[in-house]
Amino acid sequence: MHGILVQSPPPRHIDESAVILNIDPRKDVDGFHPVNVAKLVLEDETGFVPCTPLGCMELLKSAGVETAGKHAVVIGRSMIVGKPMAHLLLGKKANATVTVAHSRTADLPGLCRTADILVAAVGRPAMVTRDFIKPGAVVIDVGINRIADATRPRGYRIVGDVDFDGVQDLCSAITPVPGGVGPMTIAMLMANTVKACRQLTANTAH
Repeated sequence: MHGILVQSPPPRHIDESAVILNIDPRKDVDGFHPVNVAKLVLEDETGFVPCTPLGCMELLKSAGVETAGKHAVVIGRSMIVGKPMAHLLLGKKANATVTVAHSRTADLPGLCRTADILVAAVGRPAMVTRDFIKPGAVVIDVGINRIADATRPRGYRIVGDVDFDGVQDLCSAITPVPGGVGPMTIAMLMANTVKACRQLTANTAH
């Protein structure tokens, strides 16, 4: 077995933190164990990065988005997306100047309008509207929100944290929801699992 992840949220009687602490950090393909969190901060590439922010970075890279010297604003400060995303953008590979915003940030729209790269990870449907967007900005929408829609077979539809239709003409690039960050999260989980296999195999060989 080379990769272990915890399906969240667990039943109420189970302490998720305690479960994560009992995972071998070498098999923690979600990147949530404190050892891997520390390696992310230290830019130690033997660790595992949470899959969603890692996928966001791959999207920026594949789209040819220049991050060095750019101002990136991350809305959200979770350990799953917001904080690791900020560390990745701040790191020596990306070299962005990073601001982390959240629900208590003063004049959030005004701050976001200063962003060359805006990452929305707040879990509020269509919260990011035109007054958040600097013309020409790159926008990554991490949000996955279900809203009621009687016209859909399941009675709901999936939307992001960004009002896609309302802002797309302002953006130089924007990820859709669904079909944007989601598939990249799955791809990065597979990449982390292969990485874990290779590292464990190499250590066993020695």
